[in-house]
Amino acid sequence: MKTGKQITRRAFLQTAALTVGGMAVPALQAEAKDKRGSQGGGPKRGKGFTMWQIPSHKNTIGNSYVFQTRGGKVIVMDGGFPEEAFTLRGFIGALGNEVEAWFISHPHDDHMGALSEILKDKQDLKIKHIYHSRITEQVIDAEPTEAQKCRDFYKQLDEGEIPVTDIQEAGGVFDYDDMHLRILSVATGLTKNPYNNNSMIMRVWDKRKSVVFLGDAGIECGDLALKGPYADLLSCDYLQMAHHGQNGCSEQFYRSIRFRACLWPTPMWVWNNDTGKGYNTAHLKTIETREWMDSLGIKEHHVSVRDGLWKLT
Repeated sequence: MKTGKQITRRAFLQTAALTVGGMAVPALQAEAKDKRGSQGGGPKRGKGFTMWQIPSHKNTIGNSYVFQTRGGKVIVMDGGFPEEAFTLRGFIGALGNEVEAWFISHPHDDHMGALSEILKDKQDLKIKHIYHSRITEQVIDAEPTEAQKCRDFYKQLDEGEIPVTDIQEAGGVFDYDDMHLRILSVATGLTKNPYNNNSMIMRVWDKRKSVVFLGDAGIECGDLALKGPYADLLSCDYLQMAHHGQNGCSEQFYRSIRFRACLWPTPMWVWNNDTGKGYNTAHLKTIETREWMDSLGIKEHHVSVRDGLWKLT
């Protein structure tokens, strides 16, 4: 395994600035549904839920996924930076302007920022429920540059009229027509790489395909998930690469699970580790992660900067 300089979140965001100028079901029922969902075997032909990987229109980092069930319900995961709110609002509007459930993996503003911006003025957008895993005051303060934005977001959730569920225990399953979502990990209070390592890991599946979302999980978060009771459910068809594919989960984590395709919510400068001086000349670890995927024989990659608005059915 290669080693390299660890990049802090602050340095990561500084690089961006320079470059860019619902109810739980019983456990046995959930396990049965997980067995019906594929785990690395490839999706069968036919319709299930539709998912879109939303690219940034600002060439910046961000994590944004929108789902629509066969019955028309819309579910959103994260949403990206505040400046992505306008585009995301329009996309949701084209699907009916109603969100059944909005899941936030963790309170970094490249994940919750768009929702925070929308909550300031929802206009005619209806959001029926918001789900997240609240981090502790100690963890909030562990990243001083992010603390106020996090507290402002939590204040919006606490004082708003939209129902909010704080998920503090993994294992819960939420059913939306043919789409099922299971929480594989929640905020744990880790203090190293604090916000990222409190990412809520989620699995989404129907009878034909499965997707696991790692959020910005770091090494410690990924390793805890591997040791946890839902480790087997980390295997899937499509895997969202942790922390935009750079400085996230370890090589051993990726080698410990089964998946056949990678989802990269990743802008060009991160994908090529190029902040202006050429390919793989910056301090990001994306190329190393790409090499891991090559060694695993993964051939299918959906990169938001390269694929644009990518659709999974």
